[in-house]
Amino acid sequence: MTEQVVRLPLSTDTALDAPAEWEELRDRCPVAHASLPSGDTAVYLTRYEHVRSLLSDARFVRPTAKDNAARVAPGGVGGAAATGSSSALPDRGEPHRRWRRRVGKYFTAKRMAALRPGMAAMAEDLVDAMVERGAPADLRAGLGFPLPVYVICDLLGVPAEDRERFSHWSDTFLSVTRFSADEIRSAHEEFVAYMAGHIAAKRAQPADDLLSALIQGSPDTEDADDAEGLSDDELVATGMGLLVAGHETTANMIGKMVSMLLDDRSRWEQLLADPALVRTAVEEALRFDANLGFGVRRYISEDIEIDGQLVPAGSTVVCSMPAANRDEQAFTGADDMDLSRLPNPHLTFGAGPHSCLGQALARTELQVVLETLLTRLPTLRLAVPVAELRKTEGLLVGGLREVPVAW
Repeated sequence: MTEQVVRLPLSTDTALDAPAEWEELRDRCPVAHASLPSGDTAVYLTRYEHVRSLLSDARFVRPTAKDNAARVAPGGVGGAAATGSSSALPDRGEPHRRWRRRVGKYFTAKRMAALRPGMAAMAEDLVDAMVERGAPADLRAGLGFPLPVYVICDLLGVPAEDRERFSHWSDTFLSVTRFSADEIRSAHEEFVAYMAGHIAAKRAQPADDLLSALIQGSPDTEDADDAEGLSDDELVATGMGLLVAGHETTANMIGKMVSMLLDDRSRWEQLLADPALVRTAVEEALRFDANLGFGVRRYISEDIEIDGQLVPAGSTVVCSMPAANRDEQAFTGADDMDLSRLPNPHLTFGAGPHSCLGQALARTELQVVLETLLTRLPTLRLAVPVAELRKTEGLLVGGLREVPVAW
């Protein structure tokens, strides 16, 4: 590993650009040292093969409070692991597989297809309201944020009118530098109390939603563990995790996807001419997104070798999925946005036993948004130059503060 230390997050010319350092790191120093915002040092991976291999290795998981891992944020605050919200959930082995199996069956592609008409109707209503208010409009505020929030709230059976509170709690969980330790601690306590009260209400009066189903379990299964519902602590942690993951990242991705497509007008025109490309275009937007956040951490619990170099036990590795997604060794023309790219094994949702549970939901929402905009607003355009789009700062996830559009 090089003695040169890369400082994360890397800077870019515009909010949509890839950092120039990625190419050099992949070529000359794929196993690098990186300084995190906390000042701690981690190992930084940028090659596709290395990132995919480590994310797929069941031995290594996100750092927990008991690990002496490199901290992301100053003071070690921010992030779900730091607040302890995930401590009730198993992170490895058969208990983790069982939890994923229980929750994951509610996020299958088949179930998401059944939700698609409702999502489409919701997206159309939001676009209508945005049009009625007139251009220019902020696509993130008018469509990108509310749609995923409404969908995940409906799935979990929580009131969508609390969405501003969810947004605040989510931001504190994902904070690197935006909130203080006291603000994060207070928000976590509020979120736990809210979700605990919601779980208690669902136990008393179950409904047709995911949390009610997880409370009741699967009495018709032969697996005794699956037959029982999750514990209150597991339910609270699951509900909090799904609310954070179920809206924040997708809300950000909607804005970035549309911005990338409108940045080069020929991309939008290509989709208007051939709407059948929507599915592959969504996958390519997910791959091409350079503003994803600086990566996912993995705690190395035993010595491993990466690219012929020893990474000792106790190390923290940052897997840069967006850098890996721009690796020419994995994707021909990696720095070009090819809306018909197939296959497209990008790593935006991770890989292996800890890949994103909600990826079918996110894909469906992104496809619905793109289909709706192409149909209802074919003349959509960015209302400002791409260089004026502003990144969301101070959070673990990347995004745009606003997406000004006109039509």
